[in-house]
Amino acid sequence: MDPQISARKRIAVIPGDGIGREVVPQALKAIQASGAKVEFSEFDWGADRYLRDGVTVPRDGFAMLARDFDAIFAGAFGDPRVKTNIHAKEILLGMRFQMDLYANVRPVRLLDAALCPLKGVEPKDVDFVVIRENTEGVYTDAGGVFKQGTADEVAIQEDINTRKGVERIIRFAFEYCERHKKLDGSPRQRVLMCDKSNAMTHAGGLWQRVFKEVAAEFPQIATQHMYVDALCMQMVHDPRPFDVIVTNNMFGDIITDLAAGLQGGLGMAASGNIHPGKTSMFEPVHGSAPPIAGKNVANPFGAILTAAMMLGHLGLTHEAEKIDAAVLEAVRQNKTTQDVGGTLGTREAGESVATFVAGRH
Repeated sequence: MDPQISARKRIAVIPGDGIGREVVPQALKAIQASGAKVEFSEFDWGADRYLRDGVTVPRDGFAMLARDFDAIFAGAFGDPRVKTNIHAKEILLGMRFQMDLYANVRPVRLLDAALCPLKGVEPKDVDFVVIRENTEGVYTDAGGVFKQGTADEVAIQEDINTRKGVERIIRFAFEYCERHKKLDGSPRQRVLMCDKSNAMTHAGGLWQRVFKEVAAEFPQIATQHMYVDALCMQMVHDPRPFDVIVTNNMFGDIITDLAAGLQGGLGMAASGNIHPGKTSMFEPVHGSAPPIAGKNVANPFGAILTAAMMLGHLGLTHEAEKIDAAVLEAVRQNKTTQDVGGTLGTREAGESVATFVAGRH
């Protein structure tokens, strides 16, 4: 066995705020039940610490994560007590930008037909991946406001797209398509690039040119292009044609939340923030959800599936597959939270998955 795989992996755990503090322990429980050779180090970055001492990220915090850990597992960030949400921005976007986690990978997989609001859709019909550019676009916060508070106020938000950023995310998408299979074992065969180049001509023109150039290096992979509005319509009409979708930061944010609706909602959605060869961060999609925090009703499956995604990224494929299979079995037996048709609480649903992972059922 490769000594890098056999070595114990070091994982930094940042539960964060709200339901993150409830779902993360359930994900860690599933990892432990899988027998994965990992060790956890937990950090208290979040609203509580910020309100206590004004610290969002300790000095050299990101450098420490990159140096000392193989991966980062994060819960959620956002708390109504912090009106500006500055801590969430500095922690979450800070990791993405300062650690250059340029590829946001969001699998969209339907585990059971009952979870999808579309009629006649089976699990095999919803099995695609969205690759979202993660460090550019409108999220750079470039722009400004002129004459604020007056009738002549002007607000400008700039969409930043660099040749380097666009090329590396498109190349990542083609390489992902080449190396990953669908749940049924069949190969992925198509990369679709989504933009709005008919309106955003400058940024869209760059994406269009680079997509064609990179695609030429992967002649075995089919290519397609769709405007973001047409893609959204197609996604809720018939998601079967989708395989790998690559798009910019904002469109990726929007369409992945829409796509989550096809798999049972945000509580079922996993994601990874990846820079190949470097320490990457994994987080469920759902956010901190303050209205339901502390009530033992949040769905832990998104966090658990994110944990499986992280293990797979670290080379712990067998353990990742055990967790994926356990979540599928819990869904099939309806041992789930109320948002996906079950009656269990967060802790109880997490325990059901851990039980299946450990083979104790």
